[in-house]
Amino acid sequence: MKICAIIAEYNPFHLGHLKQINYVKNSLNADKIVVVMSGNFCQRGEPAVLDKFTRAKHAIFAGADLVIELPSVFAVGNAETFSTGAINLIDSLKCVDSICFGVESGEKQDYLYLAKELVNESSEYKKTLKSFLEQGVSLAKAKSQTVKALYGEKHEKLLSSPNNILGLEYTKAILKRKSSIEICPMIREGDHNDKTLKKGITSASSIREYLKSGKIKPLKKSLPPYTYFDLEVYPFGFEKVIMTSVITTTEESLKKTPDCTEGLEHRIKALVKDNLTVEELVDKVTTKRYASSRIRRILINNLLGITEDLRLDALDKPLYAKVLAVKKDGLDLISTLSKSSEIPLVTRKSDLSSLKKTAKKCFDVDCLAQELYNLATDKKINENYMLII
Repeated sequence: MKICAIIAEYNPFHLGHLKQINYVKNSLNADKIVVVMSGNFCQRGEPAVLDKFTRAKHAIFAGADLVIELPSVFAVGNAETFSTGAINLIDSLKCVDSICFGVESGEKQDYLYLAKELVNESSEYKKTLKSFLEQGVSLAKAKSQTVKALYGEKHEKLLSSPNNILGLEYTKAILKRKSSIEICPMIREGDHNDKTLKKGITSASSIREYLKSGKIKPLKKSLPPYTYFDLEVYPFGFEKVIMTSVITTTEESLKKTPDCTEGLEHRIKALVKDNLTVEELVDKVTTKRYASSRIRRILINNLLGITEDLRLDALDKPLYAKVLAVKKDGLDLISTLSKSSEIPLVTRKSDLSSLKKTAKKCFDVDCLAQELYNLATDKKINENYMLII
């Protein structure tokens, strides 16, 4: 049985995502598709537009066979954390043959070549990177400039967009684990940052912009019907929750969150006094060196109580595979995973007894994320839940 994995957020699930699932089925000839999907908070440091079970349901409707939650400790991390955590989970299942990811440019051999160079990190690479960092640019910009200087513009493009960057980080993580998982990049349509809504395949960013403005009807021709009928106006009641957590935390505590370095905790705490919305605070804290997405992730990590120590521990230890949804006629896949997986498969509350110390802490974070999501959306969704569709 040929199993292909997709790492996704589906925020929300749109026609581009459907195209990828069809590509995996028809062009890669996968027998089963396993999706590893972010939970209720996403990598840009924002709550998802729909809860994780609803988004998992959409993936199953589209043709996926199984949806597993990417633990929150990884889902709200930077590109390296997000990718490494996802690959660690997928490889630990010990039955996945390949991974398909969408990119703007580049072919399989390009990703393998540059990933190998970045994993090895030659002395020349380290020296060049340091020189760019000393110019005061962000780490992401410094890496891009270093790759351009050492490996040329062709490979620099692999660091030119979030999807390319994630594809490269997936490949690096696979190489670091010496995994046999095959990478299958797929060229995606459109610009992920384009906020202009298009009929047919359009960016998730454009969809979220319409939801934020309270406009749902114009999205009908840009989404599968099952996504469209589940949409709600966004954002909802997270503003005060996030801001309260920043106001009530201490600088010492904030400093312990991932990526809150170089005194950022002082800057955030100083500016929160005069900026009482998330948008205002993020805008004021953001600089050339500190990207807005980084600031948003710090705020969400603080909200969920994710520390740098927990993040590092989670990356180093086996966790769990929490199943959000499974296709009814594909329940045999759960049996397959139960036999092959090196990490516990969580399909019911009783499975939690097998979680070790770090895994239990990470699962508690997922539970907190669900409770906060329930609070903000006035819903009562049980964390110990698995959809059979």
